[in-house]
Amino acid sequence: MSTPVPVAAGLYEKRKAVCPSKVDGKFRRLKWLVMLGCLAVYYVTPWLRWDRGPYAPDQAVLIDMANRRFYMFSIEIWPQEFYLVAGLLIMAGIGLFLITSAVGRAWCGYACPQTVWTDLYQHLDRLLDGDRNAQLRLDAAPWGPAKIARRGFKWALYLVIAMSTGGAWILYFADAPTLWREFWSGEAASIAYSTVAVLTATTFWFGGFMREQVCIYMCPWPRIQSAMLDEKSLIVTYKDWRGEPRASIKKAEKSPGAFGDCIDCRQCVAVCPTGIDIREGAQIGCITCALCIDACDRVMKDIGRPRGLIDYATLEDSEREKAGAPATPHWKLIWHPRTLVYLAIWCAIGLGLLFALGTRKHIDLAIQKDRNPPYMLLSQGEVRNAWTFKLKNMENRPRPMKVTIEGLPGAVMWTDSMPREKAARELSIDVPADTTLPVRAYVMVPPGTSSQDFAFALAAQDAEGGGDRSKTHFSTPGE
Repeated sequence: MSTPVPVAAGLYEKRKAVCPSKVDGKFRRLKWLVMLGCLAVYYVTPWLRWDRGPYAPDQAVLIDMANRRFYMFSIEIWPQEFYLVAGLLIMAGIGLFLITSAVGRAWCGYACPQTVWTDLYQHLDRLLDGDRNAQLRLDAAPWGPAKIARRGFKWALYLVIAMSTGGAWILYFADAPTLWREFWSGEAASIAYSTVAVLTATTFWFGGFMREQVCIYMCPWPRIQSAMLDEKSLIVTYKDWRGEPRASIKKAEKSPGAFGDCIDCRQCVAVCPTGIDIREGAQIGCITCALCIDACDRVMKDIGRPRGLIDYATLEDSEREKAGAPATPHWKLIWHPRTLVYLAIWCAIGLGLLFALGTRKHIDLAIQKDRNPPYMLLSQGEVRNAWTFKLKNMENRPRPMKVTIEGLPGAVMWTDSMPREKAARELSIDVPADTTLPVRAYVMVPPGTSSQDFAFALAAQDAEGGGDRSKTHFSTPGE
């Protein structure tokens, strides 16, 4: 008897190419709509214009790193207002929790950038190589001139899409028409070329080749989402009590009532963009795109059986339906306590940001008193203190402002740009548009004045008005 030769087992299973089949249905149409909407927003937004006057950029959405500004249509966010951006990021995180609580991993299935670009590349595959079977045959075919030419052409289109993706990203950080012209003329900054190179490489590789591996192995979000799901979560579910045991149509016709509705056509597997079999239960590879529902519903319609063998359902409702109860409408399954809590938190943060945005001041006065020395004793007995004013004008036009001393009887002030002889209790200053203007100011009091608290008041001198007030302390030798 011959001794069997041991076969070395690899640590990892070789990846099998996933070539999703074409499918039509309400979820596929929704996926088309979301994909086209996301791509349109991403590629078109940098080119939108928004008139902010002659002193501010006219790009609708701009992250101006050089001037430390973030513009989004009529909203302008300064560095000290980064809490608004932080609030938006928190809202985005809570929004993901809300979506997961309501409809499972719908974010992964429809709006995740990896999903959107993978879907785009898969449509390109079907356009150039044919549907699923044709793609599988081409993958299995030996390399020759025809296959090399087809692959080279397709990969070149992959590269064009990837470069467009990286090129669109940098347009959010500078004036889009100007940067576009400088980029192709070789005049752009080196960071622009390196950014496009990195994003081109990652988009080309992740969307064109890794695809579902990014979702299953690299992305941490599926693990987080899986921990958030419970028996009340609405997810894509195969109703095994209805589909099992499986049998072909002919076999089922020979034994009526002995088999379930699943005819084992594997259409649900063929259309899955991650290549999983939903009939094996909930899996980390399921991105809840629901294309398997479209495929299964079409098959059920063709063979004259009711739809919903694969459907959105919760584990609780699945058990009730298994016991003979009617299925609960989806809109009722969404509104459970956890979803309402997430929605309440999300709305509260949003309302708070709107309130902060609506009540923020467009002018501001910040002061910093000299500490060394705290005061200066002049030749006639007067005492002088010095401050640095920072006058902020958040409007996209210059604004005339006035700084006035409140309290501190007998005090006058002047700046480095004016003679001491013109000192007065108020200063008139023109603050340029979209600027924080530093002003060095000196305050002098008559001899015998004691240390005391007072305030500087800022008031805009135009029709819009507005103002600010900062308290401070005047130091004298007697304190």
